[in-house]
Amino acid sequence: MRTPSVLFIAGAYSPEISAAGLQCQAVAQVLRGRARMSVLATAVDPSLPETSVVDDILVRRVRVDVRSGTSKAGATIRMVRALAGVLRGVDLVHLHGVSQKNVPVAVTARLFGKPWVLTLHTSGQDELQAVGSLGRLADWAFRAAKLILPVSPNLVRRCEEAGVPPSRIRLTPNGIDLDRFRPAPPSERVALRREFGWCEDERVVVFVGFFSRDKRPDLLFHAWTRMVERGIRAKLAYIGATASPYFEIDQTMAQEIRAGAVAMGRADDVMFVPPTHAIERYYRAADVFVLPSIREAHPVALLEAMACGLPCVASRIDGATDIVLEDGINGRLVERDDEPGLVAALTEVLSSDERARALGKQARRTIETRYDIRHTAEQWLAAYTTVLQ
Repeated sequence: MRTPSVLFIAGAYSPEISAAGLQCQAVAQVLRGRARMSVLATAVDPSLPETSVVDDILVRRVRVDVRSGTSKAGATIRMVRALAGVLRGVDLVHLHGVSQKNVPVAVTARLFGKPWVLTLHTSGQDELQAVGSLGRLADWAFRAAKLILPVSPNLVRRCEEAGVPPSRIRLTPNGIDLDRFRPAPPSERVALRREFGWCEDERVVVFVGFFSRDKRPDLLFHAWTRMVERGIRAKLAYIGATASPYFEIDQTMAQEIRAGAVAMGRADDVMFVPPTHAIERYYRAADVFVLPSIREAHPVALLEAMACGLPCVASRIDGATDIVLEDGINGRLVERDDEPGLVAALTEVLSSDERARALGKQARRTIETRYDIRHTAEQWLAAYTTVLQ
């Protein structure tokens, strides 16, 4: 078969950060020369150009203010126009996630005779059970995808429960660039910690993600507070968006955490880092990664931290974190919203360098074996081949 031309459609793309956009960016590099990729994405940053080239990939952006219904309606029209301008030159559309753009994208692709593949990234959102409330067209746009690629078993199960034929579902986990995300040699780790202002004799706990109630950054803060009260010296580093026009983010959470740290006299021990394209540097310098979420599908941040050889503590989420972490072997799992359990797991990891190294080593091995980005790229390419046959 000739080299396929694929149009990625995502909610955000570099330099804006999203899990779906990061996967597209990484896979495009792996498939360079074997598939021709281009991108159409929405963008909330009004300073971004409508067209640019990122890593040799042409990216078109449709600007939108997600707080404005008028802006979103206008963005839908501009999205359809952009699609009409590019679809003749592509073989298929790879749509990422479920949102308001799925219906216009699916309708336009159908009018141009282009098949589409749908990747499901988010539990509770990218599910037919949730889509059904949006109406018949939304349900059709989901079911009409030639192949559906859920990133986790829990999303596979939800598809099957909604009546999607198993032949059209392919479990396709997220992948990690093992060269970018790697453990740090001692000299690099020392240099990074010095750059971040982290002393060698103190532990650093890192959280990566935007501040939503589902991500539970406040639960981590409460657990950290209890550890400090027990005499365990550790810094807490939050990396991610604390404020945003997106509805998921609760801007009061960071304010409450800052105020709590000040009240403890520990303001200098809690740091906030904006979203960064150099996230791997923080993983390589930290001592433990925590994912306290109550809702996830296949968390990329967890995979990234594991690839960097970082011992990880995560909430147990059926078909999501429990398929990645084996408790006590390559990380620690605690029950959701279990603050005492989180304190105990963190204390265990932070109290023993030998234990932390063993968990981190096994974590890296898990990613090398099961979640290499090259595996993900091959699965995407195989899906394209199937659809275009």
